[in-house]
Amino acid sequence: MISIKNLTKQYGPLTAVNNLSLEVAPGEIFGFLGPNGAGKTTTIKIMAGILAPTTGDVELCGISIQREPSRAKALTGYIPDRPFLYDRLTGLEFLHFIAGLYGLQPKKIEGEIENRLNLFDLWDWRNELIESYSHGMKQRLIIISALIHHPRVLIIDEPMVGLDPKGVRIVKRLLKKESAGGTTIFLSTHTLSTAQEICNRLGIIQKGVLIAEGSMESFAQEAHWKAQGLESLFLKLTGDLEEDGLD
Repeated sequence: MISIKNLTKQYGPLTAVNNLSLEVAPGEIFGFLGPNGAGKTTTIKIMAGILAPTTGDVELCGISIQREPSRAKALTGYIPDRPFLYDRLTGLEFLHFIAGLYGLQPKKIEGEIENRLNLFDLWDWRNELIESYSHGMKQRLIIISALIHHPRVLIIDEPMVGLDPKGVRIVKRLLKKESAGGTTIFLSTHTLSTAQEICNRLGIIQKGVLIAEGSMESFAQEAHWKAQGLESLFLKLTGDLEEDGLD
């Protein structure tokens, strides 16, 4: 599970995240929504142990990412919005490198790596340098690498960026499968249709503050105010539902 406790992050006079608290249950897919600059990526980088909070803490499976970062990260998979890959490695070398970081023996995971690469149509590219991969192929590879150690918590920032429709469908089905297997998933996305389709609960952040939280059922009921689905509700809550001058 994920427990975010009174999390605040300040950059000088700017408060990017303001006293954020929420809980995500085991096996749940939690959608984290908000406009640009709302504090989503800052929150996720703190959860992943990349940024230190000004105050507050995040516990992953009961382990503090601040006090015991190595233990917490060992249980976590992280998919950033702008993944870093070693371009001079082949796709297969990169996956073996990541597996080694988690202490996994190459012979024990060869079959799984082959299955994952085939799932994402990367098997034929396994021995090609990553520098030759398209953006979408790199995104698929980073998703595979984040799941290679079977994490109990999966933290994702915009997983669908650069993916074609087939890739998007594969990721959606994969996340649902991981969730059904007990993996807790924290998903930040601008793609509201994806959130609406796969998330159990949602939270909406605006200017660093959590302004709405609830189950998909409760959000769906609230969205009936104009019968236009999650998009209209999101725009209403974030104050962006106004005339755009395009009519």
